[in-house]
Amino acid sequence: MHCDIICATPSWCNGPAHYDCVFVENGGVDEDGFRGVLVARVLSFLSFTYREEEHVCTFVEWFLPVDEEPDEETGMWIVAPEFNPWGSRVWSVIALNIILCGAHLIGVYGDRFLCSDSHYSQSLDSFDTYYVNKFIDHHTHALVF
Repeated sequence: MHCDIICATPSWCNGPAHYDCVFVENGGVDEDGFRGVLVARVLSFLSFTYREEEHVCTFVEWFLPVDEEPDEETGMWIVAPEFNPWGSRVWSVIALNIILCGAHLIGVYGDRFLCSDSHYSQSLDSFDTYYVNKFIDHHTHALVF
């Protein structure tokens, strides 16, 4: 059995924030591979009780594919943060049981150099687009590619 630990904390070991990305079931879409999942960054975990039933959830922000096919050069899908019409990130509260596994995103660097004061903790806010890393592990490759 495969098990992932998903982090969402504003300070990791007295250092910078640590918010992991995940693959989420794309409800109603009956497709194999990446077309059947969504990518989100977990910002917080929460639970609440409604009518004596506990609901375990997570607060996420979304990434959407930028094309209908993977990148020709790398073979990896490219995603971008989703924004609403007012320019803010799109957030949702989702049930924890629709998260499939962790996802690893790599910034699409382009032809520019990174700033010398760049910090790894800001990488998911520093780029316009991201590669969905299919090489991170066997489970990810089997699930979405």
